[in-house]
Amino acid sequence: MTAGGVVLRLSYEPPYDWPAMLAFFRQRAVEGVEAVEGAVYRRAVRLGDGEGTIEVTDDPGRDGLVATVRLSGGVAVDAAVFRLRRMFDLDADLAAINAHLADDPMLAPLVAARPAVRVPGGWDGFEIAMRTVIGQQVSIAAARRLNGRLVERCGGDLPHAAGGGPSRLFPTPRQVMAADLAAMGMPGARVAALKAVAEAALNDPHLFSRAATVEETVARLRAVKGIGEWTAHYIAMRACREMDAFPASDVGLLRGAADAAGLRPRPADLLARAEAWRPWRAYAAQQIWAADAARAVTPIG
Repeated sequence: MTAGGVVLRLSYEPPYDWPAMLAFFRQRAVEGVEAVEGAVYRRAVRLGDGEGTIEVTDDPGRDGLVATVRLSGGVAVDAAVFRLRRMFDLDADLAAINAHLADDPMLAPLVAARPAVRVPGGWDGFEIAMRTVIGQQVSIAAARRLNGRLVERCGGDLPHAAGGGPSRLFPTPRQVMAADLAAMGMPGARVAALKAVAEAALNDPHLFSRAATVEETVARLRAVKGIGEWTAHYIAMRACREMDAFPASDVGLLRGAADAAGLRPRPADLLARAEAWRPWRAYAAQQIWAADAARAVTPIG
């Protein structure tokens, strides 16, 4: 424990692509809640009865991340470590995962180009679910703005926030249930889905835990009104940490899996091909998304 909080050193087995992880969070950072500045990720968090901030950066010389956790009432170290390791996917066995995925001719060059691809998670399962529902059928930038509106509408102020740092807390299920979410720029069905997820989270404290199989996890999430197949798999991947989740209808996956002539597979065909990628379909998805994003910013010709 230091005057500035608890400093945690979180080891990983290299390679680790910290810039890629930061880029993921930077694109989606909700104003007031989180930010990426240089090589540092910061955000406001709740943990147990405490509220405060985390600050995370890479220490490649020691093969690990360094996290500084500042919480009112002290830090439950084991709980903080558990969340951080999941959030930044620190326990992935990339050697085994990459060897398995590289058996597929489509994935082999992707794995060779990006052997450090991991699956980002998040600090809180409920927050990930809210952000996933809000992100349905809109761009990342639009989802970011809508998440900011949700925080403005029903999030809490972070007590004793430092100037220029995170100052707002993402709303809890109770805050979402109590809030008026009309006129936020979302379809009514999406607002209803947000309320349904909040109610389900209040009724089931294990809603975002892994079940015995990915199919059971997805089925539990799909039982929530307004949660379809894509949303359930995405929540399962990011929040429940189901590393075999695979949102086969995702437009980025279909675009990234197109053949040399640009013909995209049907979701059913991509799902069938992904059977060979089990039990690491989430890593295959992350590889395809990464390749698709790279093509989008690389000039042709």
